[in-house]
Amino acid sequence: MFAQQEPVSTPPPDPFLNDPALHGGPSPFWSFMESVFGIIYLAFWVWMLIDCLRKDPDRFLWFWVILVFQPFGALIYFFLRWLPSNQFQLPEFARPFFRQKRLNELETAAMQIGNPYQFVRWGDALKEAGINQKSLEAYQQALAKEPDNLQALWGAAQIEMKFKEFETAQQRCRQILEADPEYKFGDVSLMYCKTVCELGSAEQAREELAKHAKRWRQPEALFMLATLEAEAGEHQAARKTLQGMLLDINGSPRGIARKFVRWKSKARKLLKRLPRS
Repeated sequence: MFAQQEPVSTPPPDPFLNDPALHGGPSPFWSFMESVFGIIYLAFWVWMLIDCLRKDPDRFLWFWVILVFQPFGALIYFFLRWLPSNQFQLPEFARPFFRQKRLNELETAAMQIGNPYQFVRWGDALKEAGINQKSLEAYQQALAKEPDNLQALWGAAQIEMKFKEFETAQQRCRQILEADPEYKFGDVSLMYCKTVCELGSAEQAREELAKHAKRWRQPEALFMLATLEAEAGEHQAARKTLQGMLLDINGSPRGIARKFVRWKSKARKLLKRLPRS
């Protein structure tokens, strides 16, 4: 009587419908890495923002750069402001690896051309890479060709101070100062004072530092002078020297004052130890 109904056939299930590789959530590993990178960037962003607000003379401009230009504002500030003002350098152990090609080029030029200028350039690059003995040898080769080359004399003196060859370093500094008392804007004069501190009497060192400080108001030199004055029992003179040094630092531009934070801290600590009377 009734037409027989055919059974409704159901289509076979799609094998890809529930494939977790196609429709699943992100991998736990990549979710974790995303979180880690997010935390690192946030910490870096906060660090740059705080550094900008505390130290940068143009803080109001760079504050908005960091705040608005996400995520590149903090990186722009890092490369354009933080690195130059902090004089960042690669760790000493890593410098030769990154500079080896340049060192090879300078060595080849020095050996082939052979003039003092090439040897000085090679010595400077070696010194920056922390290869001190070879750097000293390059400066010595320059001086063998031109004994009064001020750049070579200064480079050699710096390395000899590191090697604690104070007498040789003192002779080189004296030779530079006789030729040009203004060379390196007081750095040579300060090194000469340091050699006197190592080789001479405390009284002689004080005299040299006092003479140096009249022309070059370097915080390191003033702190050394104040230390010698304190050791000699001249506490009021030491206090006056330290207070003058702090006034100099506080009155200097913010970017320069940042470089002398260490000496400012040491001066304050010494001031606290000095007797009041």
